[in-house]
Amino acid sequence: MTPRQAPRDGQIGFLYFPPIRVQGISIAGEQTAISIPEYDIAFDIGLCPRPILSAPIVALSHTHMDHIAGLPYYFSQRFFQKMATGTCYCPFEMADPIREMMRSWIALERQETPHNVVGMHPGDEVEVKPGIYLRAHASSHTIPSLGYALVERRKKLRADLVGISQDDLRDRRMRGEEITQTVEVPLVAYSGDTEPAPFLFHDDFTNARIVICECTFYDREHRDRAKIGKHLHVEDLRPLLAAWKAEHVVVVHASRRTLLSFARERLAAVVGDRAEDSVHLLMDFKTNRKRLEQQSLQFDSVVGDAESTETSDAG
Repeated sequence: MTPRQAPRDGQIGFLYFPPIRVQGISIAGEQTAISIPEYDIAFDIGLCPRPILSAPIVALSHTHMDHIAGLPYYFSQRFFQKMATGTCYCPFEMADPIREMMRSWIALERQETPHNVVGMHPGDEVEVKPGIYLRAHASSHTIPSLGYALVERRKKLRADLVGISQDDLRDRRMRGEEITQTVEVPLVAYSGDTEPAPFLFHDDFTNARIVICECTFYDREHRDRAKIGKHLHVEDLRPLLAAWKAEHVVVVHASRRTLLSFARERLAAVVGDRAEDSVHLLMDFKTNRKRLEQQSLQFDSVVGDAESTETSDAG
């Protein structure tokens, strides 16, 4: 009898929130690795699919195997492919153990792989692109862990100077007066694995345009399991979604035992009418593919109208 074909695995979840892509894989206990190409960053690296390899920065939420196992391969492949040495930001307590892990590979590979590991405390931040900062937050998991936010700093006219003439503004500037102020715009927030905790209500999360949020348990009887493992249960999303102003919330980290149809049903019950438009399961390939197809049709329609207008104007 001919054996069954091996199951297809490793399919990349993909969502497009113009101009930002959220792509990767997240299956609780197996692997979580999510990249935001527009900001050259990946969150966690349980394995290392191709979209993750291209990210020069990995922000590691914690060091459970399904979130870190791909890190040595990531450093090695970037070296092998003559890419710049990647940087891993991680909870401060885990920086030395990660460096020790990388040293252990020297005897195995008979070579020393370049790597850069930087420990972070809650509140620490680093500039990852001009004007865009990665900020660490104190999450709450079973081992040292962090959540992260990407925050853009912008200059804008001081509120008390709005409406003043350009001549007056120029005079103030020439006298050495600072006429602008720096404002922070949260772009993307990533919870990592966590139980409900205060950081999820920080401005970086409540005001982020996109929140990527772990939600591992969906069954009503699994509230205690979520508490023991310090994970989020779908019911924990109720107050979070009420607080978050995000245009889009991407839910990750469901286990393979959770049927997507059941996760969709429970998520819809918790978040109500908002679910279809702004709350997404990263690994819901069918729904996300339909959404992308609709986006493509809308784009084609806009382009077609623009070309038609140009043709009419030329005529």
